Amino acid sequence: MGDPVAAVAALDEETAEEALKLVEVDYEAMPALMSIDEALQRPDARIHDYGPRGNVHKEVSFDFGDVEAGFAEADHVREDTFFFEGNTHLPMEQHAAVGSRGPDGKLTVWSSTQTPHYVHRALAKVLEMPAAHIRVIACPNGGGFGGKSDPFSHEIVVAKLSMKAGRPVKVTLSREEVFYCHRGRHPVAMWVKTGLKKDGTITAMHFRSVLDGGAYGSYGVASLYYTGALQTVTYRIPRYKFEGVRVFTNKPPCGPKRGHGTPQPRYALECHVDKFCHDLGLDPVRWRIENALSPGAITANQMQVRTIGLRECLERVVERSGFSSKRGRLGAGRGVGLAASAYISGAGLPIYWNAMPHSGVQIKVDRGGGVAVFCGSTDIGQGSDSVLAYVVAEELGILPEDIRVMTADTDLTPVDLGSYSSRVTLMTGNAALQAARRVREPIFAAAARKLGVPVDRLRAASRRIFDADEPSRSLSFAEAVVLAESEFGTLGSVGSYTPPRSIARWKGAGVGPTPTYSYSACVVELSADRETGIVRVDKVWIAHDVGRSINPLLVIGQVEGSVYMGLGEVLMEEQAFRKGRHKIPSMLDYKSPTTLEMPPVESILVETLDPEGPYGAKECGQGPLLPVIPAVANALFDALGVRIDEVPITPEKVVAALEGRLRGPRMPALTYPQTVVVPPLAPGAPAAPPAPAASPGGSR
Repeated sequence: MGDPVAAVAALDEETAEEALKLVEVDYEAMPALMSIDEALQRPDARIHDYGPRGNVHKEVSFDFGDVEAGFAEADHVREDTFFFEGNTHLPMEQHAAVGSRGPDGKLTVWSSTQTPHYVHRALAKVLEMPAAHIRVIACPNGGGFGGKSDPFSHEIVVAKLSMKAGRPVKVTLSREEVFYCHRGRHPVAMWVKTGLKKDGTITAMHFRSVLDGGAYGSYGVASLYYTGALQTVTYRIPRYKFEGVRVFTNKPPCGPKRGHGTPQPRYALECHVDKFCHDLGLDPVRWRIENALSPGAITANQMQVRTIGLRECLERVVERSGFSSKRGRLGAGRGVGLAASAYISGAGLPIYWNAMPHSGVQIKVDRGGGVAVFCGSTDIGQGSDSVLAYVVAEELGILPEDIRVMTADTDLTPVDLGSYSSRVTLMTGNAALQAARRVREPIFAAAARKLGVPVDRLRAASRRIFDADEPSRSLSFAEAVVLAESEFGTLGSVGSYTPPRSIARWKGAGVGPTPTYSYSACVVELSADRETGIVRVDKVWIAHDVGRSINPLLVIGQVEGSVYMGLGEVLMEEQAFRKGRHKIPSMLDYKSPTTLEMPPVESILVETLDPEGPYGAKECGQGPLLPVIPAVANALFDALGVRIDEVPITPEKVVAALEGRLRGPRMPALTYPQTVVVPPLAPGAPAAPPAPAASPGGSR
């Protein structure tokens, strides 16, 4: 349901709708597989003819250390099962694209996309045109959240129809069609087993995930790996086993949504942590702080942690919220919950294999002192265009408003892989930093000769270049540019960024490694009505390790946006289907928080000055979402004394749990592939670089 089948171009929408009625299609009715269980139970009703077996798209199994020996050493072993329902991005603007083939035979496509480079590559491949004859311009897109990361059918359709008709062609999806495009959060069933000593030290962990992928792949292989990869980068887990399966169903395809593949397992793990702390009589705050990884750690699955502000995030959010004094003491129907998380700051690998940079920046300086910055990155509301201006202005000593930023146009800008995986500030920022420092060299050289001072004594600020020892000896930036162009010719530079190579060497290790990880901790205070099951979140405190905040206001905006999205996912949002059709494909029926449901949020920014990021910056656009969902679930247990191990936590489930009628989630019955035993890193393998000097909490 919702698959594109045919396309018609017409002068107006009404005519196109009438023409579509004339398109005759013969359908063969097939069984509708609408759940993980149905897909696994009907291997004969195979949706695709690829994948290892039946309706399994991808399956993996990895053993990092002797997990069974770890369980044998444990004093306490706990198992839990969780389920996380799928939900969608709900961008303000629907997907839209315009295609136009010009008189020169070259094609231009404008699209509300997060990934103009990948759209450009897909158009060249599908239309069998030279890539140099195709131009893709990513327009302001009214929100992406991962839902505009794929190249879509409508982008190909507008291009092909324009080639056929000789006219520009536009497609704008209706809201219902956006629900059927989807690419949103995977429904995931999860099982986790952890062995612990009496003092709470983990001896081993075994994690399983089964993903409902919908009808197609999208970024689903990466999603599958992500459900297992990042379990190890928050707490010390010496032995770890991950088994995962993604299945096809006859539903809209799932893909990347804010946090891509990690909110589901983080929800499971943080609720699991609270449960085994309760079993052992341990303080969940103290356990998290004492078991947090240290800077420079290498995890069991060979992920490399550099800076980590998790301890300080936990300490500050607990102190600010008064968590320890409130837990278990707020009275009937009121509670507080805590959770922590980690997320990537840029993906370690591109979507397709190549050895080229992940991000490029070009800078042009004109003789009037004007500076233009060109980059293929896409601003989807997170402020990445402004980050380019801030970085270049900082290096050249001018103001952000002095800079023209041109982005997301494949004809004008160098390649950037797109706005996904929280990569733009770190990767584009580093490329801009390199380009700015390169173009500064001839400008400073010319200024040094004019002022008669060594280059290394020059500084730039407030649109002037001056001697650090004698600031009155100075000239304007524009004057220095004229001198430099007179001496060296036209001024311009390029910069690029490629992330450091992962130390992991096992197949599948490309998903999870990142230049650095961000960390978050969240406390939620809520009220729950025992009669109606309605949950009201009263306040949220959230601390985020941002590395360094280049623009604190934008960072807080991203953090609070993550809180909003997380609250929607945990309390009400779900992609629900009935008889093969979406039950609620409209904003009238799909439940999402309004301003009335949004509680006060207190944001705390923790800075760890990571050496991998520009000026020490890490990501802030996705990581803060992760701890919100389990913090709500843990707070509900504190308020009512019941556990609801599936998301969303609706009023109906709350009432059923209180009445003892709620059946907990179960894992689908399936077999996993043979386990790949990953040997530990060989002696002499590259180690983590020394961590920068920091306080015990990770702050500068």
